[in-house]
Amino acid sequence: MDNDLQVWLTQLQQAAQVNFEERDTIRDQVLRKSRELIRICSSAIRAGHREQWDEAHAQLAQANAVGKEMQAMVAPYPDLVYAGYVQDALKELVEARLTLALLLGGPYPDLETLDIPYATYLNGVCEAASELRRRCLNVMRRGEMKEAERLLNTMDAIYEMLMGFGYPDAISGGLRRRVDQLRGVLERTRGDLTNSLQMYRLWQALQTQQQETNPMEEHLAYE
Repeated sequence: MDNDLQVWLTQLQQAAQVNFEERDTIRDQVLRKSRELIRICSSAIRAGHREQWDEAHAQLAQANAVGKEMQAMVAPYPDLVYAGYVQDALKELVEARLTLALLLGGPYPDLETLDIPYATYLNGVCEAASELRRRCLNVMRRGEMKEAERLLNTMDAIYEMLMGFGYPDAISGGLRRRVDQLRGVLERTRGDLTNSLQMYRLWQALQTQQQETNPMEEHLAYE
């Protein structure tokens, strides 16, 4: 074999080996970091639904820090940036950020400092809208119908916005499928709220009728 070829092959092997080892190490570290990020985001959303706002925002701050660490780790490796587990974790981060903002009615994330690809971001927004169904049902049980209507209107507005993105999955990251799922969640929530409002108004009517009847009964009893 040509000596120069042998030297070149050896150098290629060594260089590739070093590169693959680095990438493999980073991949394992980022995979663990993505799982940690998803776990923290889920905790932040759960705390928000329990109205433990201080805990929710503390968890979100931790999630933001972990997200930045993960993004810094993959930055030198463009192929890892768009790995499925990385974008899935970032989507969960968007969902946590926006869910808390929507529950409280703002403030909303600053788009000027957007650090997540739009396809991933919009998928996270879609899932945050679906998350509002749980909150809507909770407030309906407490008779807070105005808040339930606000949440439903919020879900509706997000759905209408997302309907404007009719791009292939390769561009939108599967957004159309999630929007279809959101439509189902939205319609179920609309039906639940409609039924609850009807029951609530019936209850109010019965209460009013009872209040109007009671004074007459007291007057007759006195006579």
